[in-house]
Amino acid sequence: MPDTGRTDATKTLNSPSDSSVPLIVVRPNPGGFGAEITGLDLAAPLDPETRHALKAALARHAVLWFPDQPLSHEALEAFTLTWGAFGRDPYIKPLDAHPHVLEVRRDPDETASVFGGAWHSDWSFEPEPPSLTILHAKVIPPTGGDTLFADGRAAWRALSPAFQAMLAPLRAIHSASRPYGAGGFYAQEKGRTGMTILPSPEADRTTTHPLVRRHPLTGEPALFINPVYTLSVDGFSPEESGALLGFLFAHMTKEPFVYRHRWAPNMLTLWDNRCCLHNATGGYDGYARVLHRTTVAGDAPMPLKERGLN
Repeated sequence: MPDTGRTDATKTLNSPSDSSVPLIVVRPNPGGFGAEITGLDLAAPLDPETRHALKAALARHAVLWFPDQPLSHEALEAFTLTWGAFGRDPYIKPLDAHPHVLEVRRDPDETASVFGGAWHSDWSFEPEPPSLTILHAKVIPPTGGDTLFADGRAAWRALSPAFQAMLAPLRAIHSASRPYGAGGFYAQEKGRTGMTILPSPEADRTTTHPLVRRHPLTGEPALFINPVYTLSVDGFSPEESGALLGFLFAHMTKEPFVYRHRWAPNMLTLWDNRCCLHNATGGYDGYARVLHRTTVAGDAPMPLKERGLN
């Protein structure tokens, strides 16, 4: 499993109008899934050329992180809006004065499970799931607390052409019922003190999306299913659906497709929910962990057969 060790190659993306002026320095992981970005102050406004360079880096690497970026709530909100409108974040109470900022907190003596501690793509049950998630680290424990990311593009490419042809037209049914429904996991758990989860009967609603989605900007296909929110394959029996999804979940999270991300205070990390999964790990009982999260609005997932590239 790749970790934060990066390739020796350092790539500088330059301004389209002046190739002699460095904009950002990109240090990709081996294989190109995930990259560190330096050379920017995210608390300052970003000019159009810098935004263009960042979007190109995200399209290439899917996960970006920016070390040493102390940010206020207002600066985090402003940076989020450079990528698009705020996304909808249901079932979790946001900060009182900042309705688009969620505090992902686990207290030192908390006994509840780690929030987000299973493979998922944020809010895939929404008709228009968020395109990006942004997470800014405030308090990071001295041990544990890594986040795993899985590349749905690479997982798709590794499948045989015959299997790809079988999957391409399929649709999957998503719902927030398992974690957030009135009878779901969070409605029954005990011992959570750092966050306020808001289970609701609304979470039992279902949405159907392409099992394989085409990225609206790059055109790349990616598997778009996850063990938390994907209930079944539309039109399949429970046994058929369980077998197919079980195989794909195991395939998507194989070591060659996974990057382990290690956090540091003031690190900002963003990722593309349209092509990758993530999974929060534990291992820091007795320590506090606090991060602030925003999402960027997205579009209805595009089926593989429709290009419609921008």
